[in-house]
Amino acid sequence: MNFRKTILLWAVALLVTAGGAFAQVKKKPTTPHKATTAVKPSVSTVLPVDPNVLTGKLPNGLTYYIRANSQPKGKAQLLLVSKAGSVIETDAQRGMANFVQHMAFKGTRDFSKAQLNNYLTKLGNKYGPDTSAFTSYDETVYQLALPTDTPKVLASGFSLLANWASRITFNEADVNTEKTLLAAKVALGGKTTEDRLQQQTLPVVLNNSRYAQRLPIGTEATINTFTAASLKSFYADWYRPDMQAVIAVGDFDPKQILELIKFNFSPLRNPVPEKPQPQFGAPPTPGTVVKLATDKAYPYTLFQIIVKHPQMIIKTPADVLQNMRINLFNQLLNIRVSDLTKIPSPPIVYGQSAYADFIGKQDAFSTIAAVNNPLKLEAAVKAVVGETERVRKFGFTLTELERAKQNALAQVTASYSAKDNTPSANFAGEYERSFLNKQATPGIDYEYSYYISNIGKISVEEMNALAAKFITDQNRVILIEANDAQKDKLPTEQTLLKWITEAGSELTPYIDDSATPLMEQQPTPGKVADMKIDSVLSIVRVTLTNGVKVILKPTAFAANQILISANSLGGTSLASDQDFTSANMAAQVIGISGIAGFNQTQLTKMLRDKSLSLTPYIGDISQGISGYTAANNFDSAMQLLYLYFTSPRKDTEVWKTYIDQAKSALVKNANDPGTAYQDTMLSVLGSYNPRAIPVTAEKLDAASLDKAYTFYKARFADASNFTFTFTGDFTVNDMIPYLATYLGSLPSTNSKETFKNLGIHPPAGQITKNVYKGTSDKSTVQLVFNGDYEYNDGNNIQMDALEEILNIRLVDSLKDGNSIYSPSIRISYVKNPEGRYKVTLAFLADASNTDKAIAYMLSQIDKLKQSGPTADDVNLFVTREARTIQAQFKQNTFWQAALSSAAQNQQNPHKIISHVQDLEQVTIQSVKYAAGRYLNTGNLIKIILLPEKK
Repeated sequence: MNFRKTILLWAVALLVTAGGAFAQVKKKPTTPHKATTAVKPSVSTVLPVDPNVLTGKLPNGLTYYIRANSQPKGKAQLLLVSKAGSVIETDAQRGMANFVQHMAFKGTRDFSKAQLNNYLTKLGNKYGPDTSAFTSYDETVYQLALPTDTPKVLASGFSLLANWASRITFNEADVNTEKTLLAAKVALGGKTTEDRLQQQTLPVVLNNSRYAQRLPIGTEATINTFTAASLKSFYADWYRPDMQAVIAVGDFDPKQILELIKFNFSPLRNPVPEKPQPQFGAPPTPGTVVKLATDKAYPYTLFQIIVKHPQMIIKTPADVLQNMRINLFNQLLNIRVSDLTKIPSPPIVYGQSAYADFIGKQDAFSTIAAVNNPLKLEAAVKAVVGETERVRKFGFTLTELERAKQNALAQVTASYSAKDNTPSANFAGEYERSFLNKQATPGIDYEYSYYISNIGKISVEEMNALAAKFITDQNRVILIEANDAQKDKLPTEQTLLKWITEAGSELTPYIDDSATPLMEQQPTPGKVADMKIDSVLSIVRVTLTNGVKVILKPTAFAANQILISANSLGGTSLASDQDFTSANMAAQVIGISGIAGFNQTQLTKMLRDKSLSLTPYIGDISQGISGYTAANNFDSAMQLLYLYFTSPRKDTEVWKTYIDQAKSALVKNANDPGTAYQDTMLSVLGSYNPRAIPVTAEKLDAASLDKAYTFYKARFADASNFTFTFTGDFTVNDMIPYLATYLGSLPSTNSKETFKNLGIHPPAGQITKNVYKGTSDKSTVQLVFNGDYEYNDGNNIQMDALEEILNIRLVDSLKDGNSIYSPSIRISYVKNPEGRYKVTLAFLADASNTDKAIAYMLSQIDKLKQSGPTADDVNLFVTREARTIQAQFKQNTFWQAALSSAAQNQQNPHKIISHVQDLEQVTIQSVKYAAGRYLNTGNLIKIILLPEKK
């Protein structure tokens, strides 16, 4: 099992903490689907090795992990892990580990560049240095997903890994080409807001350690000095078997795989003499360090406290028990902090707190809060710090802890129940981490038994002791990140520390009030009017007496998971232009206002011990509810679903907060180039229809909660217009009473409403729109082809093929430069409100080279229109699509989306299972025809973001 998860604590805008904070899941553990075979926890001081994994070392020191696993069937996940990360680079080598990783795809002793590309292409997966490999501080990892039904292909995979491990050729011409590309990438990256802030904060957060100075991407200056000889020297020093591991997990015989590993990797030799592998960490800093960092384009004001602690590696049963305590601690504290975003006039727009893995052989306790306005920073700091101090002073309550234990047990039980459906990639990642830090891998059988036997022993006193240990003012870093324009509004270091001190005063113990039921009594049930079984799709269609239609798809793909959706046509197309802004915000506001007589904070507490989430939505032409639930929380989910239809809650405080935050976002993003570009794009592609133009402060002021609430109620007033889809772990017989009770009792007027076609779509003709904003030397370009479209299965599959083949062709054509970066093709097509398609070609280019870049991209499209794709292009699409679909056939999310879409678009759902067979329709000529038809430059819109004119 993966006991510890990595946490990137200083990420400035999209920070996500992990470290084992459990999701809200079922209250009591379910009985596993199979007979329990879990092992009894060992009383040894050392954790056992999972008996399902074959592990060991070759005489040359190379480590191997081998595990048979049938998910996905007929596939294997192979990894080569090398402890050659960026932290071991010298000053002159910064970026070299990443550079070597890129050179691995330029050719090896036994695989020329063409042979390597040909082999990887035939695997049917996307590949390359940015998709099949990565370099971090401590490792470089190469990964292959291979079919196991062709022995030659599988054997070649191990041969390729061995070539990457010791036989990269470093052709001088390829080195020079890659040098140009990577130096340009570094130059581009160094000009982003996140990178500029990282350069200010990393030295402080990591105490000027080696980790602070070794971002894997390197520097432009050092990359430009690399030669084939210097790269070979680095490669010879650090790519050696005693610092490498081969990991193989898949649908195979482990004994045969061991022989392949021995055959391919035993000949590898360590250099003589060996350079000692350097060990680096981040030294502690006594006391507290404060860092205020600003950037001209940063749109938030962010506060964060990071308290660093020595890293814990899980090796013993006592370590497992401590990690259980940490998981519970994170869950309990995060609930309290996240509740701050749900109260009226919330002091923060985002908050989180957790203890988890960090960087530089450290763990860290981190608390973070974000606000839209620096003037609200004091309230935010005092609010989030106050919650952590409340825990440190008063601890947790027994009822909180017992719920958290149930959640933890539910999660480990779910993992145990689904152990035979665990993807091979999950196991491979676990063994990768074990190789890096020597963390134990006892397996889910051991962990399940250990949890069952020991979680009840964890006391409130032990949890409170963790708070006292983790929340301290030693080895602490406090960060504030904000926009340059807000610098004069930020607190001084002394003021900030004063706020933190004051946050701990006048606190009272936490009150846990979350035992109220959602509904005091059930509604009067309706009845089933009709039931039809579709044995081909293994679905059941139910019609209730009030006209509600239901699609049931029972599966065994994910234990204890049920996906839920409800959909009907109408949406904001039925709102007047004057009321559109109110209508467009209706579902978002209602969705965060609670339900019936419960505000959002109360609702969150009431559902805290349940694994369920439902969200109402109102789109352009439809409305509905979507979400999921654990099977044993289904009754609660259905109650919530019923209440979203019948008892939506109107909360003036929530409306006011929503409007205030929306206005703050407008001010915050007023000078952001990306926002200006996005707003222009939406306006142009919407033909400047008032509904397509981004919202303004004036429109927000004119919006009304009463109108929003009235519109929401109208959209959900007639349940007979809705089709509900349920996919997952249930039986049809068990579902019927719930459907009759909660759906059969919904109000119904048989209005037969549908959407209005307002004719909002991209304009015809050739249009070029330039946006001059910012100072970047790179331009952002989107070329949009669009037009009328006949929506049917035949055309749709050709569009899918065109999208994939265009991506293949463009990426391949740009491998050697052209000053074009990150190209992508996105194709969308819709049936409603009218048949339309849109092909979007997006890329970055050197601003001074924008016209040439556009001309080059259009020339590549012309080639496809004139000559069509190659047979290899078509075969690659067919292979990838077939494998993707075959894998998706075993996923609840796929069936839920496919069945809902077929119902909404009135398509034959049986086409879902004939999709692989329909791939035969994709040919060289069919794709050429699609390219000529849909890539029509007569309807081409160019939207370009360029630096401001000087």
